[in-house]
Amino acid sequence: MRLGNREGTPVDAVPFLVTTSLTFALTFAFGPAYGLSLGLPLSVAVAASGAVFAVAAAAAYYRLVWSVNPDIRREVPADVRLLKLLYFVFAVFLLLSFLSVLQL
Repeated sequence: MRLGNREGTPVDAVPFLVTTSLTFALTFAFGPAYGLSLGLPLSVAVAASGAVFAVAAAAAYYRLVWSVNPDIRREVPADVRLLKLLYFVFAVFLLLSFLSVLQL
């Protein structure tokens, strides 16, 4: 599958596919369970998980395909990218901790 950004330049599809796949797995693994624990019916919890996944997939497409400039990736040092990744992991950890406190 050849994806192109808004200028028609070919873009690597792997980051988008990996991000979308992981988002799907996490959203539907934890979303309905949290929805049920908050008192939502199963159909609403699954629909909310689907909506969250659709928004996340659209944001990933915009960020990783549509607006990407392939030349910039070579300019950003690896340590800066790793630091951003660690910040993201920490933010997800805080989000999951907050959601687990809500269940108590």
